[in-house]
Amino acid sequence: MSAELDLSPPEVPEPTLLESILRYGLFLGAIFQLICILAIIMPSSTSHDQEETESTESKTGEQMKKAKGAAPQIRQKQKKESKKKR
Repeated sequence: MSAELDLSPPEVPEPTLLESILRYGLFLGAIFQLICILAIIMPSSTSHDQEETESTESKTGEQMKKAKGAAPQIRQKQKKESKKKR
């Protein structure tokens, strides 16, 4: 009975080019994710100072956008009122 058992290693086909690219791509993706997580966990002190200046700049930018956004609404109201007058 022991003569019937085949104990040789199984034949494994060599990985194709697509499989190799997929494997290395997954490794690179995992490394990128770890870098992103570490960047969130351990922010540098210089980036914190830059964020404060950027946040004040973005607030003024948002105020400008809000002011621009209000103008089209006024125009739409004027058009509706002119239609009602007809």
